[in-house]
Amino acid sequence: MAHYAKVKKGIVTEVIRAEENFFDTFIDDTPGEWIQTSYNTECGEHRLGGTPLRKNFAAIGHTYDADLDAFYSPQPFASWTLNETTCHWEAPIQEPDTTGMWKWNEDNQEWDPIDNSV
Repeated sequence: MAHYAKVKKGIVTEVIRAEENFFDTFIDDTPGEWIQTSYNTECGEHRLGGTPLRKNFAAIGHTYDADLDAFYSPQPFASWTLNETTCHWEAPIQEPDTTGMWKWNEDNQEWDPIDNSV
């Protein structure tokens, strides 16, 4: 079985799992198109060593970029840019490579530590 995303005006509206021949007889008269997506593809790599498909697994609300032939999530912050190789969003500065958890502070354009002691 494979996964397919319904894309309308570049936005994923539905994701289904179906046999490839399902579309031989399936009649869908709603606007948009069905595009195959891979559950095991993330950042342009197949997690199980197979062939990656369309950079990332599609989800409702994600964008399908026909020029990149890729699915990617909505932009999380205005300052983040899309890495067109992985089709993941990247902060203007790299997250600290230290222990602990961090969250992006868009106002200050920096990573703030998350206090887990509460």
